[in-house]
Amino acid sequence: MIDAILNSYYIQCLPFLFQGLVWTLIITIGGLILGFILGALVGMGRLSKNRIIRAICMVYVEIVRGTPILAQVLFIYFGLTEEVIGINIDKIIASIIAISFNAGAYIAEIVRGAIKSIEKGQHEAGRSIGLSQRQTMRYIIWPQAFKRMIPPLGNQFIISLKDTSLFSVIAVGELLYMGQQYYNLNFATFQTLIMVCVLYLCITIPTSLYLRRLERRLDV
Repeated sequence: MIDAILNSYYIQCLPFLFQGLVWTLIITIGGLILGFILGALVGMGRLSKNRIIRAICMVYVEIVRGTPILAQVLFIYFGLTEEVIGINIDKIIASIIAISFNAGAYIAEIVRGAIKSIEKGQHEAGRSIGLSQRQTMRYIIWPQAFKRMIPPLGNQFIISLKDTSLFSVIAVGELLYMGQQYYNLNFATFQTLIMVCVLYLCITIPTSLYLRRLERRLDV
């Protein structure tokens, strides 16, 4: 019985799939780190009093949110050729850039919404004790806003993780692509795709449970 399980395609495909899972996590985490930095800057820019900065940030958000990430990664990888920008973009780098730019637009709205949700009295309280606008944002507004960002940021992590499956179109060796390569060789389509889904769930379900626990702890 045990030998039959160990020799089944469900188990035999795992070493192959784990290679893809590593790249899936690298692309997701790397892209979201850059995406958060970009999103925080754009989100703050959308609250700027400068109309030009607000307009630029709004155009970026609307363009990215209005186009599919598949089109974005194809544009980055195939559109930004060496003739256009002077260098060839590696497919992994293209994937990280696509995740960061795509997630950055959504994170910008998360940041903007969280900051706007803080009562105006908090801003006034900071100014009343002698803090500058920047110090008020750093020490009073941002810590409170960040707590409110946690649930949607967690959702964005899960969305971006699943979005990496689209990068198989440029032959990135992420989880789904490695699964496709395995069942093309062994014709074990059903078993392989079951295990691909299981591995995705092994990441997304614990992440969701942890975020719920964190929300309760922080009283978000």
